[in-house]
This record gives sequence, structure tokens and C-alpha cells, in this order.
Amino acid sequence: MLVSLIKKFGVKLSLNDPRWGKNPQGDNSKAQEGRRPGEGPPDLDQMWRDFNARLNRLFGSRGNNGGDAGGPGPYRSEGRGAGITASVIGFIVLLIWLASGAFIVQEGQVGVVTTFGRLSHTTGAGFNWRWPAPIQAHETVNVSQVRTAEIGYRDNVRNKQGAESLMLTDDENIIDIQFAVQYTLKDPVAWVFNNRDQDTTVHQVAETAIREVVGKSKMDFVLYEGREKVALDVHNMIQLIVDRYKLGALITNVTMQNVQPPEQVQSAFDDAVKAGQDRARARNEGEAYANDVIPRARGAAFRLLQDAEAYRSMVVENATGNAARFNQVVTEYAKAPGVTRDRMYIDTMQSIFSSTSKVMVDAKSGSNLLYLPLDKLIAQVAANDAATGAARSGPVQAPQEQQSATPTQEVMQTIEQVRQRDSRSRDSSRDRESR
Repeated sequence: MLVSLIKKFGVKLSLNDPRWGKNPQGDNSKAQEGRRPGEGPPDLDQMWRDFNARLNRLFGSRGNNGGDAGGPGPYRSEGRGAGITASVIGFIVLLIWLASGAFIVQEGQVGVVTTFGRLSHTTGAGFNWRWPAPIQAHETVNVSQVRTAEIGYRDNVRNKQGAESLMLTDDENIIDIQFAVQYTLKDPVAWVFNNRDQDTTVHQVAETAIREVVGKSKMDFVLYEGREKVALDVHNMIQLIVDRYKLGALITNVTMQNVQPPEQVQSAFDDAVKAGQDRARARNEGEAYANDVIPRARGAAFRLLQDAEAYRSMVVENATGNAARFNQVVTEYAKAPGVTRDRMYIDTMQSIFSSTSKVMVDAKSGSNLLYLPLDKLIAQVAANDAATGAARSGPVQAPQEQQSATPTQEVMQTIEQVRQRDSRSRDSSRDRESR
């Protein structure tokens, strides 16, 4: 800045200047004799005098050029010009020093201002000013940035860090875990003043938390059904430790990037996993078959049981009814043997004749066997009725029911005569037996 000011007042600092290193008043002419222009060091005193003279002309002051070189006038002018120059330079330096205290805080950031190393205040986004150094200093903290701590890898899951990713489970198995922790800042003052190497601290806290959680879990639980549970437990533990350290960070997310056995036993572990899957598939198929067969067998057994119970109930009820009826018949037979016997006979024959279309009558009075084909008689009567109805014509016709009933009545009369004759023969035989 001093060089630019010197150039503004017209002072030339070029080695090609013919006045370089020469005294225009001839004070040092002897010292410069025998030297070419550009040889030897420049005359700093003469440069200073020229600078003061130009400042005096700039501020309107005149020097006393009429006196001798050793007179008091020039010396007073030079002293006054030097004081003005020092004041201007001091004022400019003061302005520059005060301007160095201005700073700008971007959106999403917080400025932390300290006075002699102690916290003074915090500033928001925008233009701010503080006392320049060494009185005050400031540090800008980004509170909106989502920071990430990678454990077990760096930048890519293929770039593994074995010292961080290999962990021991509760069942004494080694597992390879790679996960990322995302966090933001909720207290910039605590983040700046309470701890050193804050990002490294979060990284170490995350590694400690995952080792503790995995060390209390089984290998299969961490690999399969417990991955979300492990991530949640690690998230809570990291936040607890960070709050205990007063780090001023807020854990937003814990993401499991990769969870697998070590590469040395990966093939054997894959075979074990396939065998377990085959076992589970065979078990599921067996359970499906059992669920299909067992209900059917139970249904068939229940149906057979119900049929047996129904058959037993039917047999028992029939036997009970028959026994009760037999008891009643015995009682009535004791009162009137003949009537009861005839009634039993008639009921029996009625039940037999109701289910048959052929009747055979055995008369003891004669030697001939009477055969009554009732089905043929009924069919013949029906045919006759049909023929009679077709041939009959006239205003007055007998009812068809009466016509069709005539042969049937004749048949029934014949049967009744046979029964009476058989009854008389039986009575005569009883009389003979009683005699």
C-alpha cells in the first residue's frame, strides 16, 4: 500500500531513472562521481526529501527556497511535512485495522465471536463487525450442513477399513459391518468450545456404540432380522454419549451399508445359509402337506364317528321300541288271546301285502292253491278303462272312478271270501285242537 501511495505522488523507483542515487543539490555529488547511472545503492535520504516536498505542495504549504542549504527554513518545512505524512499514514492504517473487523456470515451459518479467547456473543447471517485482532476474533460454524461419519469404509463400500469393520458378536463369531452416521449441529457454541477434533470424536463414539451393540447380539440376529433394531440401538447410544460429552451434535440417521461375514468364510457361510433355506423349505412343504391331510383325516374320522353314533342310536331306539311294543302286545294278549292273535295276523299280512303285487292264498278246505296276480289285474283294469273311455260316447256317461272301481271291488270281494273261508277253517281247526 505504501508503494501505491508513493507512485501516486509521482516518486519514481525505477533503476532507469537518471536521478537514481543522486542528490540534486550536490551534497553527495562527490560520492556519486565516477559511477554510472544504475550503479550502487539508491539515495534514501534524497527520496525521503522528495516525498516530503511533494506532500507539502499537495497540502498547500510552501518551503523557503531562498535560503541556503543549511538555513533554518528548509529544515522547518521538512519537519512539518514529515509530521503530516506520519499522521496520514497512521490514519490510513487505523482505517484498515478497523475495516479488518468486518465479516459476512452466510445463510445457514452462525458466527461465534470471542474476546481475548473468551466467548463474547454469536451472530446470525448477514454483515457483522467485531473489534479487530488481537482484541476479538470470530469463527463461522455451519449448522445446516449434514455431516457424515463413515465407519468401516471410506467414500465407497469397496474401500474397506478392516480395523473398524470387523467386530465380535455375543456367540463368538466375527462379523463385517459398514455403516454411516449422519448428524447436524444443534449448539454451535458447544461444538466450538467443549471438545477438540469434533468430527473425530463423533467417529470414535459411533465405532464404540456399534461394537457394544453387536457384542451383545447374536450373529444371525445382526445379519437378518435384527438389522433395523441394531441401527436404532446404535442411534440412541451415539446420541446419549454425544449429549454426555456436550458436543452440541444431533444424530439424524444411522444407515447400515453392508453387514456380512468376513471374506475368508463367506463361501462356507453361504453354503450354511443355503442349507438353512432348504431346511426351511422342506419344513414348510411338510407343514403344508400335514395341513392338507390332517384336516381331511379328522373330518373323515368325525364323519365315521357320527355315522356310528347314528347307527347305534337307531338300533337302540328300534330295539327299545320293539321291546315296548312286545310288552304291550303281551299285556293285551293276556286279556284277549284270540282277538290279539287275529289282529297281529291282519297287521302282519297288511304290511306284507302293501309291499307286494302278488298274493297267494292257501285254503285248507281245498287242495288247490289260489294265485291272485294283482299287478296284472290292476294293469288289465286300467287298460279296459282306457278302451271303454275311448269307445264310449253319449250325453250321459258313468263316472270313470266308478267304472274303474268295479273290477277292483270284485277282486277285493273275492279276497274277502277267501279270507272268511280260511277264517272259518282256522276256527274249526282251533275247535278241533281245543277238543
